[in-house]
Amino acid sequence: MEQEMGELRRYRTQSISRGEFALSDSFYFYIKGLESIVDDQVTQRFSSEELVSWNLLTRTNHNFHYISLRLTIIWGLGVIIRYCVLFPLRITLAIIGLTWLVIGTTLVGFLPNKRLKNWLSELVHLMCYRICARGLSATIQYHNKENKPQKGGICVANHTSPIDIVILANDGCYAMVGQSHGGLMGVIQRSMVRSCPHVWFERSEMRDRNAVTSRLRAHVAAKTNLPILIFPEGTCINNTSVMMFKKGSFEIGGTIYPVAIKYDPRFGDAFWNSAKYNMVNYLLRMMTSWAIVVNVWYLPPMTRREGEDAAQFANRVKSAIAHQGGLLDMAWDGSLKRAKVKEEFKEQQQKMYSSMVMGKKGRNSQEPHTETTRRQ
Repeated sequence: MEQEMGELRRYRTQSISRGEFALSDSFYFYIKGLESIVDDQVTQRFSSEELVSWNLLTRTNHNFHYISLRLTIIWGLGVIIRYCVLFPLRITLAIIGLTWLVIGTTLVGFLPNKRLKNWLSELVHLMCYRICARGLSATIQYHNKENKPQKGGICVANHTSPIDIVILANDGCYAMVGQSHGGLMGVIQRSMVRSCPHVWFERSEMRDRNAVTSRLRAHVAAKTNLPILIFPEGTCINNTSVMMFKKGSFEIGGTIYPVAIKYDPRFGDAFWNSAKYNMVNYLLRMMTSWAIVVNVWYLPPMTRREGEDAAQFANRVKSAIAHQGGLLDMAWDGSLKRAKVKEEFKEQQQKMYSSMVMGKKGRNSQEPHTETTRRQ
């Protein structure tokens, strides 16, 4: 900031080292604002990734019929295949998977034997999630399976879509963390918790950070419990970057098992733009895509270093996930998807500028007072 403002003042006799305000300083903030508008690296993470070539889906190119008649005919055949052949099969598989999940977990929940109950619960969960993955025509490649999350640990991953859970649970069982819901989702949650120690919170509990942390710590302390699955970004990002991880997940303690998820948008865009599509519309788009192609990397387990706070640990894990998945590592908060920039960010810029302009004056004005104090 000081260097760029110095360049703006180069035609003036007044330098920034004099500790005085210059009207030309305002141009620095004006230029930065225009640069942010032209090259906005934040809000574009909340919309679908642009493809280099068309994948024969209307949602990625609304002007397909102006390209050529041959391509339009091929697109029409694709619509028939996706909506008349693939979609009914996928819907059938999804209904079977969810129905068996509710029935199976409810029946397992009545068993008294803990060891048998846990074994059957994991079997039912794996079976149901794999059926649901087939309902999405998911093609998943898992890498470095020796680093899979272990019981009593915490699995953290970048978040692109609600189906991230299906993708990860297709290769292992996890304890889910989330808010309790009503309706169909509530029925599924209540049946799942009968057979497996998932952690569901009421809306009032979600606002109590200490209550959430204590329940998660209690779960992690039991080394026989399934690893907790958490998405620290707190919102869905379009799978081109990883945004700021909330530090709460890293204050629990225990071992962190990072997981990087990277979707291939050429066959179907897995990103859920919740501001544009509701859950039903989103699932319809997923089930009418060509396929969901994804790579999953299990990273080596990580623990907090000595003298490292939760925020620093979260950034270190985030950087490792971004590097492995070929994603852009961003420091911005994903909550900007729905909220404005926090006032504290603006205040930081104001304090930096104030310290530059008033810093030398402040030091000079304090020196006589310091000398007087020393003499007294």
